[in-house]
Amino acid sequence: MSRQEALKLAEEAGVDLVEISPNADPPVAKVVDWGKYQYQKMKEQQKNRRSNKATELKQMRFGLKIGANDLEIKLRKIRGFLSEGHKVKILIFFRGREMAHKELGYVLIDRVVAELEDEAILEQKPVMAGRNLSIVIRSK
Repeated sequence: MSRQEALKLAEEAGVDLVEISPNADPPVAKVVDWGKYQYQKMKEQQKNRRSNKATELKQMRFGLKIGANDLEIKLRKIRGFLSEGHKVKILIFFRGREMAHKELGYVLIDRVVAELEDEAILEQKPVMAGRNLSIVIRSK
């Protein structure tokens, strides 16, 4: 169909002639309502944006003197974050004189990593920043 015929056909229908593939031989055009076409494209992009949710970096804080049951509860919460596909930053904070015993923080980190070794991979090695010792883990 010639360009003139296509334009006439689109004008009679009260819609627009949209060039879909200009590099094809012959060029491909479509008779559509441009406003409706743009609206559908926008809705499709919004739907794709919603489904491609970026992984968040969740954070879980531990005190150095955490009890066994409290640790287990926090580990359960971390497992939930990992199953949803999030990365988790585990932060151990030191108070007062606890800073003199940083090795206890590394022991706690090792204990947490050992508990989560089936579900998680260590993404960042233990880093001491101020009064905090942190690691980042992600699901396998």
